[in-house]
Amino acid sequence: MYKEISKLIMYGSMDRESILMKLGDIFRRFEADETPDAQLIEEIYTEVKRILVVATDYGFDKNLWHNYLTFLLITNENPFSITCEKVGANEGSVNAFAKNDFKVFYDLFHFDFKPIEERLGISCFTQLENWTSIVKKELMYNKNVSEKVQALSSKLEEAKDENEFFNAVTDFYKAYGVGMFGLNKAFRISDNGAGVVTFHPINNMDKVMLSDLVGYEIQKQKLIENTEAFVEGRKANNALLYGDSGTGKSTSIKAIVNEYYDKGLRMIEIYKHQFKDLSNVIAQIKNRNYKFIIYMDDLSFEEFEIEYKFLKAVIEGGVETKPDNILIYATSNRRHLIKETWNDRNDMEHTQDMHRSDTMEEKLSLVNRFGCQINYSKPNQNQFFDIVITLAKRAGLTLSEEELKAEANKWELSHGGISGRTAQQFVNHLQSLNA
Repeated sequence: MYKEISKLIMYGSMDRESILMKLGDIFRRFEADETPDAQLIEEIYTEVKRILVVATDYGFDKNLWHNYLTFLLITNENPFSITCEKVGANEGSVNAFAKNDFKVFYDLFHFDFKPIEERLGISCFTQLENWTSIVKKELMYNKNVSEKVQALSSKLEEAKDENEFFNAVTDFYKAYGVGMFGLNKAFRISDNGAGVVTFHPINNMDKVMLSDLVGYEIQKQKLIENTEAFVEGRKANNALLYGDSGTGKSTSIKAIVNEYYDKGLRMIEIYKHQFKDLSNVIAQIKNRNYKFIIYMDDLSFEEFEIEYKFLKAVIEGGVETKPDNILIYATSNRRHLIKETWNDRNDMEHTQDMHRSDTMEEKLSLVNRFGCQINYSKPNQNQFFDIVITLAKRAGLTLSEEELKAEANKWELSHGGISGRTAQQFVNHLQSLNA
C-alpha cells in the first residue's frame, strides 16, 4: 500500500495524519518487518476505528473501504479537481498526472488485505469490505453526502481500469463539484482569531420546499425570479425579506436553497458579529464554480451598533467589486433594518450632531443596497384559517374545517397571535394529541 500511495501526484498532498497516510506507513513497516505485530495491530485498529467514525457520520454501508477512498477523491481540492469542477475534463497535460493518481486509487480499490490479516490474525479489513450498517434516522448523519459517495463508489467498483475511473470521477466533479462545497448545501463560519475563516457544513438543514409554505405566492414568486436569474448567470439583486415574525421569511430562503442546490446554489449563514469577516469569506469563495447566498437571519441594528457599515462596504462602495457569484439574502422584522429614534428625525435640534437627517440617511441607506425587497406581513384571519386547514390536511388530521377554525382561534389567542408559525405550532399540537 505504501508503494501505491507514494506514487500520488495531484492527490499526494494529504495530511500526514490522514487515515490513508497512516495506513500507508503501517503497511510500509509491516513489509519491512520493522514493528512488532502487537503494535501493528493496535495501530491498524486505531485507523479502522477512524474509518468507522467517518462511516457513521455519513451513513456509509456495504464496502466502507471503497466508501472511504471515494470520499477522499471527492473532497480533495487540488488544481485538477477544482478545474474539473469549472470546465469538466478537458484535454490537457494535467490529465496524465491525474490518470497516474487514478491508477493508484484503482489499485487501492482492489488492494489485497489477506497477507496482513493472515500474518497478524485479524479480519478487520474483510469486515470493512462487507459491512452492514445500523439503520439511522436522517438527522443523525448527512444523507445528502452519503448518497453521493455510495453512488460514485458503486461506479468505481465497476470501473475496468484507470480510464473508466477517470471518467467517473471527473463527471462527478463537473456535476457536483469538489470538496465540502460540492457535497453540502449550507455552511456556517468560524474565525480562529487570526483572520482565518473556516467553513463548517450544516448537516441537518431543514428539507423544507417552497410548496410547503402555505400562501405568500407573490412573495415566493419574486424570490424565485431573483434566484433563478442569479443561478443562470443573469443580473440579480441582493434580497431583503422583511415583515412580521413567523410569516415564513427564513423558511423561504432555506427552501430556495433546497430548490436550487442541484443548479449550484449554496448558502453561507453569517451572524452580525461576524461581519468583520465578510471580506475574507468572499475572498475564499469568489473563484469557485458555485452561486453563493450569504444569509443573514433576523438582521437589525440598534442605534449604537456600527456593524452595518461593514455590510454597506461589502455590498457596495468598497474598492473591490462584489463577485458575480455572491448575493446577500437577509431577513428582518424591521423595514429599514436600523432602529430610528425621534431624534433621528429632528433636524432642528441643536446638539453636537447638527445634521441629524444626514445621520439618519446614512443609516437608512443600507436598505437601499437590497434591490429585491419583499414584504411578508401577517395573514388576516381568513388567511390564517386557510393555512391551518391546509397544514392539517397535509398532516392527515381528520377534524372538520369548522372544528379546526374554532380550535385554532383559541390557540392563537394564547400563543402569540395570528401567523404562519402559530398555525404550524397549532397543527403540531394536534398531532401530538393524536400520536
